[in-house]
Amino acid sequence: MKHLIAPSILSADFANLADDVEMINESSADWFHVDVMDGNFVPNISFGFPVIAAVNHYAKKPLDVHLMIVDPDRYLEDFKKVGAKVLTVHYEACTHLHRTVSKIKELGMKAGVAINPHTPVSVLEDIITDVDLVLIMSVNPGFGGQKFIENTYNKIKALRELCNKHNAEVLIEVDGGVNKHNALALLKAGADVLVAGNAVFSAEDPKHEIAELKKLNIEVFQA
Repeated sequence: MKHLIAPSILSADFANLADDVEMINESSADWFHVDVMDGNFVPNISFGFPVIAAVNHYAKKPLDVHLMIVDPDRYLEDFKKVGAKVLTVHYEACTHLHRTVSKIKELGMKAGVAINPHTPVSVLEDIITDVDLVLIMSVNPGFGGQKFIENTYNKIKALRELCNKHNAEVLIEVDGGVNKHNALALLKAGADVLVAGNAVFSAEDPKHEIAELKKLNIEVFQA
């Protein structure tokens, strides 16, 4: 499968969000990545339901919604209503993770589980065959523009081995500090979906930056 690119609108220009949504629509990106933060699970606050619904109204590509919030079970149906196609919850925030994942899928969304940089991949052993996506945080969640954590490569490889062990068809997504300098190595390690925020929206030509990330070819890299 060709890898997917999901620009994170956390790094977009909020005063001109419609323009950035249209830019992503016209680009070679595959998904919109939407980070939802509550100021509790992480030390920042981002989008609420009205903003996500507005983005969804104009978006021509799926919304990949990443919940960095406590007690996400309270809001699963609400995120479905505002347009989430992929809904990812944090392992660290879910007391009954299997129940949460099952509910997301019952609502008709793809179910993802995210893990923080300090959380080992091994905690996913008993849930890996039930999820559609695992998001590996390559920075501590909460703010865009942070420095990439190098141990991420090892976690991706470990997660790929876990998926293979259980014959689990799971997309591996990476979020945090992703750019054109490390993207190819992330794909080589086993990533399927690259979330790029600051790298895209701080670029002189964001559409070109997305195209550069999208055209990376791991087969050529390995040759």
